[in-house]
Amino acid sequence: MKNFSYRNPTKLIFGKGSIEKLNEEVLPYGKKVLLVFGGGSIKRNGLYEKVLTELNKMEAEVVELSGVEPNPRVSTARKGVQLCKDHQIDFILAVGGGSVIDCVKLIAAGAKYDCDPWDIVKRKVTVNQALPFGTVLTLAATGSEMNSGSVITNWETNEKLSWGSPVTYPTFSILDPVHTYTVPLDQTVYGIVDMMSHVMEQYFHQTENTPLQDRMCESVLQTVVEAAPKLVADLDNYELRETIMYAGTIALNGYLSVGVNGDWATHHIEHAVSAVHDIPHAGGLAILFPNWMKHTLHERLDRYTQLAIRVWGVDPTGKTEEAVALEGIERLQYFWNSLGAPSKLSDYEINKDTIELIADKAMNKGEFGNFKKLTKEDVRTILIASC
Repeated sequence: MKNFSYRNPTKLIFGKGSIEKLNEEVLPYGKKVLLVFGGGSIKRNGLYEKVLTELNKMEAEVVELSGVEPNPRVSTARKGVQLCKDHQIDFILAVGGGSVIDCVKLIAAGAKYDCDPWDIVKRKVTVNQALPFGTVLTLAATGSEMNSGSVITNWETNEKLSWGSPVTYPTFSILDPVHTYTVPLDQTVYGIVDMMSHVMEQYFHQTENTPLQDRMCESVLQTVVEAAPKLVADLDNYELRETIMYAGTIALNGYLSVGVNGDWATHHIEHAVSAVHDIPHAGGLAILFPNWMKHTLHERLDRYTQLAIRVWGVDPTGKTEEAVALEGIERLQYFWNSLGAPSKLSDYEINKDTIELIADKAMNKGEFGNFKKLTKEDVRTILIASC
C-alpha cells in the first residue's frame, strides 16, 4: 500500500434522540447561526421545530437560507455567503442531505473571502479558513457529513465540479436514523446506489498489497446488499435505517481509502451528465458505473473477479476470469435495477444528441481516472453504452 496520513476531525453523534445534543455542540461557537436547509421537508416532518427548540435553548439569533437544490447551485451559495457577511454569522448549521451540506461547505469558505464562491470551486482561491459549521443529516447517501469534499453546480456555465479543503470538515454531525423515515423510496434507493458507488470508486485502484482495505470495502458492500432490499420493503424499520445510515458515512469518510488512490472517473462523468441534464446524481451513477466497469475490465481483472466472488457470490467453477468478472457486473446492475434504480440514460430522456457536449464537459481538465486514464473517446464509448 502507499504511505498515508489519516485524520478526520468531525465529531460523529449517532443515534435516536441525538438532536438533543445540538444546543451544547453549537453554543461554544457563538449565538448567530445561519440555518440552511432544502425544499421544506424538515418542516413537514417536524425536524425544523426540533432544531429551533434546541437553538432557542441557547438564545440563538437564527437567520435562515432555504431552497438548496438537489444539485446545489453556486447561486444559492452566493446568497448564503452574503447572509453570513450581512449578519456577522458565527456558525452555520446544515439540516438536510449531502446537497445541503455541500452548499454549506462553500458558504463557510466563501464567508471568509472577498471573492466569488465559484472561484473557490474552480480552485482559483486557496481556502485556508472557513466559518465553523455542523450538520443534522436527513439522508443516508453522500458521506458529506464526515468529509471535507463538496460538489457544486454552476447552471449558467453547465459545470458541476468537486472541490474541498482541510478546513471544510463539519465540526460535528448529528445522525439520527429516525430523521430518515420520511425519505421517499426513490431517494432511499438513490442513497444506497451513491454509497455503494463511493465504496467501489475506492476499491478500484492499482495499488498492490491492500488486503485489509479490500476486505473493509467488501464488508461495507456486503452489509448494504444484505440490508437494502429489506429496507426498500420496510422504510420505517429503525434497525435497517440505522445500518444504511452508518454505511453511508463509513463509505466516504476517508476510512476506506487509506493507503490507496481510488479511481473516481465514474463520478466525474456523471457530474458532466447532470451538469447538462440536471438528473439525480445517483441515478446517473447507477447507469454509468456498470458500463465503466465493462470498459475497464482488463485493467485489473483480478479485482473484478475478487469483487464478483466475495461480494456477489459468483461461483467461479469452470468459468474463465472474464466470465466471472462479467457475471459480477451483471449482478450489480441487476441488484440496483431490482431496487428501482434506472439502467439507461434514456430513462431520463437523454439520448445520443448530447453525448458530444457531455464528453466535452467531462474533459474539462484533460484525461482523468486513476484506475484507468480515460480519454474523450473512452468517455464517449461509456456514454454510448449507457444510452
